[in-house]
Amino acid sequence: DIMSVEAEGAAGAETRVPRDSLYGDAEKVSDDKHHGSGAGWWQTLQLAFQSIGVVYGDVGTSPLYVYSSTFPDGIRHPDDLLGVLSLIIYTLVLLPMLKYVFIVLYANDNGDGGTFALYSLISRYAKIRLIPNQQAEDASVSNYSIEEPNSQMRRAQWVKQRLESSKAAKIALFTITILGTSMVMGDGTLTPAISVLSAVSGIREKAPNLTQSEVVWISVAILFLLFSVQRFGTDKVGYSFAPIISVWFIFIAGIGVYNLAAHDVTVLRAFNPKYIVDYFGRNGKEAWVSLGGVVLCITGTEAMFADLGHFNIRAIQLSFTFILFPSVALCYMGQASYLRKFPQDVGDTFYKSIPAAMFWPTFIVAIMAAIIASQAMLSGAFAILSKALSLGCFPRVKVVHTSNKYSGQVYIPEVNFLIGAASIVVTLAFQTTTNIGNAYGICVVTVFSITTHLMTVVMLLIWKKNIAFVVAFYVIFGLAEFLYLSSILSKFVEGGYLPFCFSLVLMALMATWHYVYVKRYWYELDRVVPAAELTALLACRNVRRVPGVGLLYSELVQGIPPVFPCLVDKIPSVHAVFVFMSIKNLPIPRVALPERFIFRRVGPAEHRMFRCVARYGYTDQIEGTKEFSAFLIEGLKLFVHDEAAFSCSAGSAGGGCGGGEAVHRCGGGAWGGVPDGRGGGGGGAGVVGVEEDRGQLRVHLLEEEPQREPQSALHPQGPAAQGRDHL
Repeated sequence: DIMSVEAEGAAGAETRVPRDSLYGDAEKVSDDKHHGSGAGWWQTLQLAFQSIGVVYGDVGTSPLYVYSSTFPDGIRHPDDLLGVLSLIIYTLVLLPMLKYVFIVLYANDNGDGGTFALYSLISRYAKIRLIPNQQAEDASVSNYSIEEPNSQMRRAQWVKQRLESSKAAKIALFTITILGTSMVMGDGTLTPAISVLSAVSGIREKAPNLTQSEVVWISVAILFLLFSVQRFGTDKVGYSFAPIISVWFIFIAGIGVYNLAAHDVTVLRAFNPKYIVDYFGRNGKEAWVSLGGVVLCITGTEAMFADLGHFNIRAIQLSFTFILFPSVALCYMGQASYLRKFPQDVGDTFYKSIPAAMFWPTFIVAIMAAIIASQAMLSGAFAILSKALSLGCFPRVKVVHTSNKYSGQVYIPEVNFLIGAASIVVTLAFQTTTNIGNAYGICVVTVFSITTHLMTVVMLLIWKKNIAFVVAFYVIFGLAEFLYLSSILSKFVEGGYLPFCFSLVLMALMATWHYVYVKRYWYELDRVVPAAELTALLACRNVRRVPGVGLLYSELVQGIPPVFPCLVDKIPSVHAVFVFMSIKNLPIPRVALPERFIFRRVGPAEHRMFRCVARYGYTDQIEGTKEFSAFLIEGLKLFVHDEAAFSCSAGSAGGGCGGGEAVHRCGGGAWGGVPDGRGGGGGGAGVVGVEEDRGQLRVHLLEEEPQREPQSALHPQGPAAQGRDHL
C-alpha cells in the first residue's frame, strides 16, 4: 500500500539526497535514441533489406511511366533522349542521394524523420510552440538532450531570439510544417493509382482486346487488396514485400543492361551534363514543361525521411546507394538506348523494351512491385499523422502500434480507409496514367521545398554550420526544386489541382483543430482556481472526503482547472487522495518510463491533493488503464516516501524529525509562475507523518481512514482506486 512504505534508516536519511519527481533518474536512463542507429551490422543489414520493400516501392517503379510522361507528344530530336537521361541521372544524384540520404537524414529527431520531426527538433532549441505548456523540467528528460546555442555563436543566438520573439515566425513555421504533412497525404492518394494502373496497363501488349475500362477495374481490385493488408503492420508487410522488390530491381537492372548491349551503348554519354544544356537550348519552353515528367523519377523520395522511424540512417543509406540507385539508373539508360532505335514506342517504353521471353515474368513482378509502390507513402503517412496527433494537430483517431521492437511502426485504420478510397476514386475518374501523371508530383516537390526551408533553420540554429555552407545548401537545392515546381504548376488545371485541393482541405482541418486546441488551453489557464478559493471550498461542511484515489483530467500542467469547483458543487465529495492529472506530449520521440510521471503537492498537506503530469513523446503509446494506474500509484508512493524522508532529513538538522510538510524542489516553485492553487506548508495533521521504528522510517497516514461511503459514478472505481485502502 502507498502510505505504508519502508524507507532507509534515520542515519541514512540525514545524508540522503531527495529523489524528487522532477529530476528522478534522468541521468541514469539509457534509452535507444535512434531506432537502432547504434545497432550492429547484422541488424542494420536486416533493416536495409526490409527498407527495400517499404521505402522504395514508389521511386523504384517510376521507370514504368517517366519517359511516357516526359514525351507526351513524342521525341522530336534523337539527342533529346540524352538530355532527358542526363536530367534523370543528376536529379537522382542531387535530390534523393545528396540532399536526403547524406544530409537531411542526419537532422532526425532522435531517430524519427518527417516535417513534424524537424519542427519538434527546432522547438526544443527555440520556444516556438503555440501551446504555453513548456517547463524547465522537460529539459531534464534524457531524450531531450539538447545543446544550448553557445553564447559566442551570435548567429545561432540571433536566430533563436528572432524565432522566440516573433509570433509571425512561430505561425509561419507551424504552417509550413502542417502544409508539408498535408502534401505527403495528398500525394499518397495518387501514388497507388498511377503505380498500379501503369503496371496493369502492360497486359494490353499481349491482350489487345482488353478494354481500358477492364484494365481500370482490375487496378481497383488490386488497390482494394493492398489497403486491406495494411493492418498487419510494416514489420510483416516489409518482410513479405522486400523479396519482391529485390527481384524487381534485379529484373529492371538486367533488362537495362540487355538494352544497352543490344541497342545503343553510346547513351552513357548522358553522364556529361552538357546534354542538359543542349536540351534546353534546343527545346526552350518545351524542355521546361517536360521537367514535370522528369521529376516523376524521384516521387516517393520524401518517404525515406518520413519512414526513418521504421528503420535507421545507415540501413537507408546502404539500400539506396547499393540497391536502388544502380538498378533504376541502369533501367533508365536501357530504356533510352531502346528509344534511340524505336522512338515511336515512347508511349509504352517499359513493356516495349522487354525481351519477348521475359515479358510475362517481368509483367507479374511489375504488378507485384506496383502493389508495393504505395507502401512507402502509406508508411510515411501513418508515421507523420501519429506525430500530428501527439502535437494536438489532428483529431483523435486510433493508432495501432504494429511492432514491439520499433515504436515508429504504426497503422491508422481511418487514414488507411480514406487514402484507399481516394486512390480508388482517382483511378476510376482519371482512367489513364497520362491523366494521373499531369496531377502527380506537385505535392512531392512542395514537400522537398518545405524540407529545404526547415533544414536551413536547423543548420543555422542547431548545427551552427558555416554560413557559406548554409547558403550553398539553400541556393542549390532551393533553385532545383523551384524549377521543378514551376514546371509542375503549368499542369495545374490539367489535374494538378486535385492533390493540391485535397492537401489544402487537410491543412485547414489540422490548422482549425490546433487553433481550437490552443484557445481551449488558454481559456482554462486564464481561469485557474486561486489557492484561497480551493481552501475555502474544501473547508465547507457539506464537502465530504470519501475513500479512494480520485483523478481529474485536465490539459493544464499548472493550476487547478476551473471545472473542479463545478464538480464539487454538483457532487459535494472529494476522494481522500486527489490527483489533478495531465497528459503532456513533449517534442521528442520517446520518454523513458522512469521519467514519465512528475508529481508535486497542491495546497497544504491536509488537503491530500497532488498534481501529476504524465509526459509522453510523439511516438510513445499511452498505456492501458490498468498499467497506467499501476504506474501512477507507484510513482505517487515514491513521491510521498521521498518527501517524508527529505522532511525527516531537514528536521534532523534542526533538532528533530517531526511532522510537517517536506521542503521539496517540485513543491518550491520549479513549475513556473502560473498560479496553481498551492497553499503554504504548515505543521499539524498532514497527509504524511514520520516516526522512528527500530532504526527505520515508516511513512503512513496520521489520520484514520474515513468511513466508506457509496461513490458517485463520477468517482472512478477502476484500477486507480484499487490503491485506496491505505492512501
